[in-house]
Amino acid sequence: MDTIPAADAKTNFGALLDKAQREPVTISRNGRAAAALMSATAFEDHQRLKLELLRQEVRKSLDEMERGYVLSAEQAFAEFDEALVD
Repeated sequence: MDTIPAADAKTNFGALLDKAQREPVTISRNGRAAAALMSATAFEDHQRLKLELLRQEVRKSLDEMERGYVLSAEQAFAEFDEALVD
């Protein structure tokens, strides 16, 4: 993925839009990534993928609940705390 400075993105916005139709482009400010520009189609695909992953996680959680694997709030927070330490 190409990275271009924000000033160049502003100056050459039309060319940036054309480039984003082919591949995502990172826009940097002060040498650090500030944003990414991608085609509307790529963004829609990305959103669909995120939604599908969320649906899979919900299905997994519902299956676990049906099998009786349910944690109390105390247990859940204890596991969360352990994960943060690792």
